[in-house]
Amino acid sequence: MRNLRVVVSYDGTRYYGFQTQPGGNTIQDVIQDTIKKLSGEEVHIIGSGRTDAGVHARGQVFNFHTAAAIPVERWAIALNTRLPTDIVIRSVDEVEPEFHSSYSAKRKTYRYSIDMNKFPDVFERRYRFHHPTPLCVDGMRKGLAALVGTHDFSSFTSRRSTKTTHIRTVFEARIDEQDGKLDLFISGGGFLYNMVRVITGTLLLVGEGKLTADDVSVILEARDRSAAGPTAMAHGLNLWEVEYLE
Repeated sequence: MRNLRVVVSYDGTRYYGFQTQPGGNTIQDVIQDTIKKLSGEEVHIIGSGRTDAGVHARGQVFNFHTAAAIPVERWAIALNTRLPTDIVIRSVDEVEPEFHSSYSAKRKTYRYSIDMNKFPDVFERRYRFHHPTPLCVDGMRKGLAALVGTHDFSSFTSRRSTKTTHIRTVFEARIDEQDGKLDLFISGGGFLYNMVRVITGTLLLVGEGKLTADDVSVILEARDRSAAGPTAMAHGLNLWEVEYLE
């Protein structure tokens, strides 16, 4: 029985998220069904983390165990010829039996994309939140910097979070700006439910002048979801990369 690690990209627009749900139509459901068609096996893929409905991934990682004789170098092309075009396997490799896509992850990076131009880019409308007025990017950067480090992020997670602790570490965060478009990158050891989207929604208020950059630290210390801004729209979020110690 081999343990295979897979890197997959997907456009989450028409799916109900990554993780299997009773209603179906998830990335996990589609991939598991495709593996069954290919190898005849009923497998359970283990994702590095869940993404919500409408959220995309450039570098989601999952692993699964298989007894199929398909050579490892053939898995990607064999799956891609059977998967819908909005899900693409980028790589497959064999890993140690104890490897777990979630528990073994050391660093995850998300990107949230914003378009500040008056009119949206039609070709990026599924992947970039349109904010048709300028934002104070310097203030947003200053507010974001306050979140780097190890903190209790209770203010920046959904009230539906079931985690026993909301203490997380953000390794680094930045905002890139070009041609009226912003890309917020945030990397950490792990993230809470809706954490990046709540952070983004709060920073948008800073950019609009409704909050100051210094307010972000106050919100963090409050440890109260009601102190933070709204949850940003799902379609601007992308699971960019998951890294492991080799």
